[in-house]
Amino acid sequence: MSPIHLGPHDDDDGRAPRQVLEEALYEIKRVIVGQDAMLERLLVALLAGGHVLIEGVPGLAKTLTVRTLASVMGGTFRRIQFTPDLVPADLVGTRIYRPDSGRFDTELGPVFGNFLLADEINRAPAKVQSALLEVMQEHQVTIGTESYPVPHPFLVLATQNPIESEGTYPLPEAQVDRFLFKVLVDYPTLGEEASVVGRSLGPPEHVQVRLSMPELERFQRAAQGIFVDREVIAHAVALVDGTRHPERYGLSDLNELIQYGASPRGAIGMVQGGQALALLRGRCHVLVEDVRDLAFDVLRHRLVLSYDALSDGVTADDILTRLLDALSADTGGGRVTEHDAAA
Repeated sequence: MSPIHLGPHDDDDGRAPRQVLEEALYEIKRVIVGQDAMLERLLVALLAGGHVLIEGVPGLAKTLTVRTLASVMGGTFRRIQFTPDLVPADLVGTRIYRPDSGRFDTELGPVFGNFLLADEINRAPAKVQSALLEVMQEHQVTIGTESYPVPHPFLVLATQNPIESEGTYPLPEAQVDRFLFKVLVDYPTLGEEASVVGRSLGPPEHVQVRLSMPELERFQRAAQGIFVDREVIAHAVALVDGTRHPERYGLSDLNELIQYGASPRGAIGMVQGGQALALLRGRCHVLVEDVRDLAFDVLRHRLVLSYDALSDGVTADDILTRLLDALSADTGGGRVTEHDAAA
């Protein structure tokens, strides 16, 4: 393994990554009231290099949060409002014929930025979803016969509205699986909402850049160097295995509620997210608790529930709650052995 140039303790200025990231988080909170869990998950996704799907009713500052995050990180920000009449060229770009020169020129689309806000992503038709799938997975787009890499780091932050179904297109399972997290945003508390209303009476806050793109890349490499014990890997694998074979963990009644369990990306996401979370919390190693903290956000969109579950109002979070209870934090991964995890 190549040496890590930035460890979990200090950056080039002698500041701990935790200190720098907390400063960035504080700057974001000058604009965003509450939503602490969502903000932490966004920073973890940045460090882990994963995409985030944010779901919540309108008016919960989802778009404002992403825009503020991009401003604090100092990266380029692009926003696409997804609509049913969108075509792939509106997303990735297209080739344009120039009559004066007699040749085709390529004009790149709005995906070419560090932070791409895909607003109301579930309003885009299948062809647009397919175009976005390539850029999310491959970090490049293909126009004609040429491939063009997007800037690095690259992060898709998508929002969707759960209360409207007219004019929407459910995301394909293959695309949903590309998101590291699916974060559910709830209404603010009474105190938080009062603060939101109070802030709306004055001029908007102007945030400052607290973390540059080169710094973010160094922190990403530092997160990859965080130590992960086999016990942690075993626990992550057991959680994913429990969504496929719940009877192995004494939850045979869940078989009729789960049509398809989580893919291997679930275990990978929990471990890589755990590395980023450990760095954010100022540790050099990942704890089982880090994996369990991220389990809902990593796995809820990777479960395909059966008709029985949907008709009974059972959610993915309900199933994951039971699974986490069955796999207590001190079991070291349930029935998955260290040998299985290493293999």
